[in-house]
Amino acid sequence: MLYLITTIVNTIDYSFYKSISIFLISFFSNTFSAISGGGAGLLQLPALILSGIPYYQALASHKLATVALGLGGSLRNYKSLKNDLYIALQILIFGLPGVISGASIVELISEQYLYLFLGLISIFLAFYSFSKSDLGMSSGNNELNLIHKIRFIIFIFLIGILNGSISSGTGLLVTVLLIKTFGMDFQRAISMTFFTVGIFWNFMGAIILSKIGSVPSNILILLIVGSFTGGYFGAHLSKLKGNKLVKKTFTIVCLLVGISLFAKSIISFF
Repeated sequence: MLYLITTIVNTIDYSFYKSISIFLISFFSNTFSAISGGGAGLLQLPALILSGIPYYQALASHKLATVALGLGGSLRNYKSLKNDLYIALQILIFGLPGVISGASIVELISEQYLYLFLGLISIFLAFYSFSKSDLGMSSGNNELNLIHKIRFIIFIFLIGILNGSISSGTGLLVTVLLIKTFGMDFQRAISMTFFTVGIFWNFMGAIILSKIGSVPSNILILLIVGSFTGGYFGAHLSKLKGNKLVKKTFTIVCLLVGISLFAKSIISFF
């Protein structure tokens, strides 16, 4: 009897601490993601995998949780979206087919090559952001010619494919693409990323991935609460501190995501 009681207590304690740790990881990773425009998967996705959840179920859970991140960030920054609805429409029209394609073929793609590619891109973005002191510091409205429009559509579709198959880093890519293409500042670009990638892209990807296996509801609730509160808090901090903090956080998160994905890819080859 004593053994049975001790086992039950230890199970409750483990479950409690596990729940608290998942919530805190979700909150803090999504806070930094809300400031930088992406990278929540750097901590959140590995934490889910280490807790014993299979990769595809963990990816689906993470994507559903980042929908809450998108809602939290968009709720705080919704006023900055109303003048860019046409851009949002383009991201959804041309990006969602890419997300569907990526999520549909994720089981057929070699993960290590995707990690390697996205890791190198993220590291490049970190150094690019660091070297360009004026990147995303002021907001404008660039006039686009036909070539620019076609290039934007192609990049959005390709990033959508990556978003459907890999979680970490794609929001960062969309943020930089918006800054370079339309002349947005970081806060404006991140608000657009939250609204399009965070809510619609990730929701679509989660629906497709959830068909591979059921998503554990108890963990999902913790992730959603942590993602929403972290997203709102991070967006609030970025509003208070401005583009300088956002740019620094973006550069750091890009570098960490890149190193993490690169290391994961290299380890998987051995």
